[in-house]
This record gives sequence, C-alpha cells and structure tokens, in this order.
Amino acid sequence: MAENAEGDLNSNLLHAPYRTGDPQLDTAVGQWLRWDKNPKTKEQIENLLRNGMNKELRDRLCCRMTFGTAGLRSAMGAGFCYINDLTVIQSTQGMYKYLERCFSDFKQRGLVVGYDTRGQVTSSCSSQRLAKLTAAVLLAKDVPVYLFSRYVPTPFVPYAVQELKAVAGVMITASHNPKEDNGYKVYWETGAQITSPHDKEILKCIEECVEPWNGSWNDNLVDTSPLKRDPLQDICKRYMEDLKKICFYRELNSKTPLKFVHTSFHGVGHDYVQLAFQAFGFKPPIPVPEQKDPDPDFSTVKCPNPEEGESVLELSLRLAEREDARVVLATDPDADRLAVAELQENGHWKVFTGNELAALFGWWMFDCWKKSKSTTADVKNVYMLATTVSSKILKAIALEEGFHFEETLPGFKWIGSRIKNLLENGKEVLFAFEESIGFLCGTSVLDKDGVSAAVVVAEMASYLETMNVTLNEQLMKVYEKYGYHMSKTSYFLCYDPPTIKNIFERLRNFGSPKEYPKFCEAFAILHIRDVTTGYDTSQPNKKSVLPVSKNSQMITFTFQNGCVATLRTSGTEPKIKYYAEMCAPPDQSDIALLEEELKKLIEALIENFLEPSKNGLTWRSV
Repeated sequence: MAENAEGDLNSNLLHAPYRTGDPQLDTAVGQWLRWDKNPKTKEQIENLLRNGMNKELRDRLCCRMTFGTAGLRSAMGAGFCYINDLTVIQSTQGMYKYLERCFSDFKQRGLVVGYDTRGQVTSSCSSQRLAKLTAAVLLAKDVPVYLFSRYVPTPFVPYAVQELKAVAGVMITASHNPKEDNGYKVYWETGAQITSPHDKEILKCIEECVEPWNGSWNDNLVDTSPLKRDPLQDICKRYMEDLKKICFYRELNSKTPLKFVHTSFHGVGHDYVQLAFQAFGFKPPIPVPEQKDPDPDFSTVKCPNPEEGESVLELSLRLAEREDARVVLATDPDADRLAVAELQENGHWKVFTGNELAALFGWWMFDCWKKSKSTTADVKNVYMLATTVSSKILKAIALEEGFHFEETLPGFKWIGSRIKNLLENGKEVLFAFEESIGFLCGTSVLDKDGVSAAVVVAEMASYLETMNVTLNEQLMKVYEKYGYHMSKTSYFLCYDPPTIKNIFERLRNFGSPKEYPKFCEAFAILHIRDVTTGYDTSQPNKKSVLPVSKNSQMITFTFQNGCVATLRTSGTEPKIKYYAEMCAPPDQSDIALLEEELKKLIEALIENFLEPSKNGLTWRSV
C-alpha cells in the first residue's frame, strides 16, 4: 500500500482492495471493515493492517469459533474467532435462521437473553452490550425477546426458557474463565444446553448469515420495541419459590447458630444467594465486601475460579475467621458453580473438592428423599447422574441403596439432556454433578446451579450441627459406609494444538500401530475407553456406550488396582486435564495406603503418558 498521509491511509483502508498477498485474508479484512460498526474493534483491525501484521490478522480473521462444552467461548476483541459485537450479531442471525426452521411458533414463543458482568474497555465490549445486540437482531425480525434488565446467574436463563415456554435461550458469559474472555451459551426449549446436531446446524446457519442484516446493529430496539419484555422480577420470584421444593428443615435453619460467609467472586451471585438464604429461612450470609459487587477485572483474585482453592479464597477465609463463621461458600462469577470450605478443629481450612462435595450432596439428597417420600414412592424410580470424569461415589451409594446411577460425557449439556429424557419417562432425578464443582439439586433447572447448591450446603451443615457433626466428619462417614473414593484432578497448560494431538495419538499407537498401552510403569491396565474414536475394551463389541466425541480428546484407563484415570482436553481452555480416582470397597479402610498408591499412579501417568518436559507442558499454577 502506498505511503500516504494519515487521513488518506484511513480512506484507503476503507475503500481499497487489500494487498496482503493472501486472497483469503484480503477478503476477510474487507468484510470486517465493511461490517463492523464498533469503532474500537474496527480500529484494532485497521492498526494490524497498517502495521503489516498479517499473521495476527490471519489468526483473528480466517477462522471461526465452534461450540465447546459451554457454547461459543473466546477472548473479547476484534476478529471472527473472538467474542465481539459483530460475531455475536452473526451468531444470533444464525440462531434466528435455525430456530425459524425448527419452530413454526418461534414468533409467538420468543427467546430468553441473559448476561453476566464481564466487560473489556479496549474493545468497548461488555456482556450487557452483547446481550442487547443479541436481542436487537431478533427484535428486528419481530421475535419476542425476554431480556433480563440486569445481570443474572447463568441458571436463570435455562430456568426462564422452561417457565416462559420460549424456544431457546442465550446467556452471555464466560463463567470462571480469565477476565479477557466472554461467551455465548445456548439453551434449547427443554432448558438444557444444546447438543449435537443443533450445535453443528447452528454453525452452518451462522456461516450462511455472516453479513449483518438491516436492523441487526439497532440496539435502540431494546428500549423501543413492544416485543421486548423484562422477565427479571417474575423469574426471580418463581425461582425462589421453586427452591423451597429442596428445603427440608426450614424451621431448623431459622434457629441455627452457624454463620456462613459468601463470596460472589466479583460476579452476579450476591443478591441471588441472599434471596435463596431467605427462601430457606436463614439469616443472610455474611458477604465479602471487596468481592460483593461486580468487577470485570476481578481485581482481588489472580483468577476468578473458586475451584483453584485456598489461594483464591483468601479474603473469604480471613473474613470467616474474624466473624467466627465455620463455613465459606464461594459462587463463581456467573453463579453456576460452588466451592465450599470448612474450618477444622486444628485451625486449618478444608476446601472440599467437587467430588467430595458430591459425596455429601448424594448422601444428603437421598437421605432427605427417604425421610420425605410418599408411601408409594419407589427407590427404583430414583436416579442420580455424573459426568464420566467425575467420582464414582454416587455409583457406590446407588448400588447400596437401590437407586439408579448413570454417567454422561463431560459437560453439563449432556447431563441436562439426559435428565429431561428421564423426567419425560416418569423418573425422579435427585442430584447430578460434574467434578469441576458443578452441582444440580432437584430438577427445577437443567443446568448446574451454584445458587441452589450454596443454600443446600448451608441446610446440610445446619442439620449436621444439631448432631455436633461437621461436613468433613460426615464425609468420612459416607466413605466408611460406601467405600473410600480418593481422587485427584489437575491440569497442564498447552497452547500448541498439534502437541496435544500428538500426545493422544501416541497413546493410540503405543509401541506399535493401533496398540494402546498395557501398563503404565508397574501398573497393569485392565480396560481402555477412547471416546474420541468410540473404542472400549470393557464392552463385548469393543464399542463405547458413551457417544463418540471426535472434536475432543478423551481416553480413560481402568487399572487392575481399582484406579480409574482419564486424560482429556478442555472444551473451554488450552488445558490437558487429568482425573484419577481410587475406588475402594467399604471394608478397605487404610486411607494412607490408598493415597500413596494413587500418588504413585498419577506420577507414572504424567511421566509416561503426558511427558510434560518433552512436550513443553506448563504445570498448573495459580
């Protein structure tokens, strides 16, 4: 491009064909500069073009986002593979096209839109703005939109979809991801997240509708259209009423001497957890003042993920010590997940893992069902669910107590879909979870819900307090009765997709082609399940019962010593995760021995199967 004065250069950027030497990139740049009406993101692309940054332009403009375990998720910023005004408009246009094809009554039933409190000044991009643009695209096409007038917990969107009988819902959130990220999470009319084939079909429709339609940028429609409705008060009231279905000791809650601290991690949770405690008859939990209000920079934590444990719970634990509160409840920024910590007699805090909390929830929900069930209720009609990388503790409880336990692929979208199916067949689902602190008590919502989980933990702790038992002591009782389940979950960061692919391909061709490993150092492997390819040696036909998931990597090893270990890629972040659990029968109570065996096996798994030094993997650190 010729050297011009600054004004001429900007004019050329907007009107000239682009000469980067790459026709595909030239086309993509031209499209972006014609279509994007956000001055900040448009300027980001113009600057890259001006500075000849072709590789970065290609990275930003020559690929698209795809649906992972939690919808579309990426960093905020300019480009077709990022979350921004234009890509959200394109995604919603694709949604409109697909929903119009699927529902003849789409324009009567409408769509629900919610958002969290994320934002990025440099891109002039916030969850609230993206939600308004989502609504605008649909309002311009005469579709009724239920747009929440303020930020809400993610579970409010699937709940509202069911309650308002909408055809679908969109939640603008990146949950507990780093502050740079945002996302576009889609729910079907069932109230469960979309699964295949809807995700693939919506992506096809997005590809067909990339140019913004007339009216798609008109976010004034949110203020002027009679088709826009605000469901906030109605849905909040209904949700809190429905919450009482899983409250079993309201009177006891109102008298408990226990105090609770709650942190909402700079996100949406504060007001809603306060209301949930009120619905259960509790005094309000004590909020962490520095983290109570929304802050898109998450300025008091290194990362906004309560799953990272004590290092990110520092403020809430210190407040709890000052207030003499024994239990700390932490909802993540969009309030769909919950971390719990309890002060022990030795003065140390125990931060429960997702699997440990699930053992407590499983025991609690079944115990409450038994005590409150009608005389005709049949235990064989009762179900609990977990994702396949989560603890098998519910399976052990189910075998002993006579109810059903089922596993799904990782991601709550699979749990939600399966619950819907079970409910339609007259079954009763008490509890479902994924190990990454995602819990669902009852079935009012078909997605993980940190608000309801927080208040159920409070009720459980209050009930146990009347017997002078702590949460941790009760956990040990659960393990003593149903068998110890020791688990460890962690991850490595890897920003190079080919390296990740090579790690998993090596496991499929271990020593010789199409041969999986038979040992991991001294540990003999009994069965292997590869969900990516649909292979499972534990099945007579060697085919996996779980659906094949070609877009992600996941291999599970069952060892002869009773350990089950899974290696998988994350659906939302550049991580290779590992999950390992030692499942012991109830009569095997040497905890130290079990822990030592699990530790050695994990070390062998990492060194032999992941080879972090050779592959340049970064260990998890906060």
